[in-house]
Amino acid sequence: MRSRIPQLFCAGAVLAFLFLTGIGACAQTTPNRVLLALSKRNHTLAIVDPTTLQVIARAPVGADPHEVIASEDGKTAYVSIYGGGRYHALSVIDLVAQKALPDIDTGALNGPHGLTFVGGKLWLTAEGAKVVARFDPASAKFDWVMGTGQNRTHMLYVTPDQKQIYTTNVSSGTVSILEQVTLPPMGPPPGMKPSAGMQPPPGPPGGNQPRMDWNETVIPVGKGDEGFDVSPDGQELWTANAQDGTLSVVDLSTRTVKATLDSKTFGANRLKFTPDGKLVLISMLGGGDLVVYDAAARKEYKRVKIGHGAAGILVDAAGNRAFVSCGPDNYVAVVDLKTLEVTGHIDVGGEPDGLAWAVRP
Repeated sequence: MRSRIPQLFCAGAVLAFLFLTGIGACAQTTPNRVLLALSKRNHTLAIVDPTTLQVIARAPVGADPHEVIASEDGKTAYVSIYGGGRYHALSVIDLVAQKALPDIDTGALNGPHGLTFVGGKLWLTAEGAKVVARFDPASAKFDWVMGTGQNRTHMLYVTPDQKQIYTTNVSSGTVSILEQVTLPPMGPPPGMKPSAGMQPPPGPPGGNQPRMDWNETVIPVGKGDEGFDVSPDGQELWTANAQDGTLSVVDLSTRTVKATLDSKTFGANRLKFTPDGKLVLISMLGGGDLVVYDAAARKEYKRVKIGHGAAGILVDAAGNRAFVSCGPDNYVAVVDLKTLEVTGHIDVGGEPDGLAWAVRP
């Protein structure tokens, strides 16, 4: 599935220069904090220096890469190889050595898509299997899977304590909330009383220990809900509904839709809060604007011209910037969050999509 690209070698003059200056190699060392950007057309992962906005390395990934996430130590990147719900692989990149590692075969978990890394584990959606799953890099095994019963379980968010998971289900027009709960010990079967002189039946495995389980709450939102984000205070979940051109605001305490906003964001597929929670950024596949909403007023604040369509959004809290993948334009736009103006472009390869940070302590 993976297409390999030939490595480029330094010209003789450059090699001579590097030898004389004592550098000795063309490859740049991966900084401790880098921007990761996928190219669907080139089947590559670009490693970008966020200070210079220059690509310092590229690594091959599988066909149809969609999302990328880095491990908590910033040393490894994982890429979902989607294939419209048909493929079953994750590409793995060593970010320090800047090279591809063996793929992870997700088996029956077809169509891996949304990714996050929490608690030392890789969490993902598998759209073709209608599940959320967890992969343990230490054991190289999937150690937990839960079905949603919804169609096209797409993006996900896992709370830091790993006890709640939020997903969007595109074709069902719903949001799933998966919550870990503690149940009382099972105890003996109800109504069973041992006869005189008989030993009581053995208890269930685990004895009188509490049981852990997961509950699912399904919340209907708009049609084609895909991109979403949770507010920094954890109180609200906003989702962009591509077919309706609306935004749904979910109250996470009551688990109900508290507002539906006619944002006219048809084809919207990504949504992100700014770190202060004041603004919401929405990108549209077929639209040339980055739509900015005032979160408190629930009103459109501005539209920023970024190109001819956009997908991935990544916010840079340190630099007060947002990076937006503009697929039709073959660049990542850099947006200043103070002025809400485009300040630059990054060439990461054809049809850029998924974006992520990788930070090494």
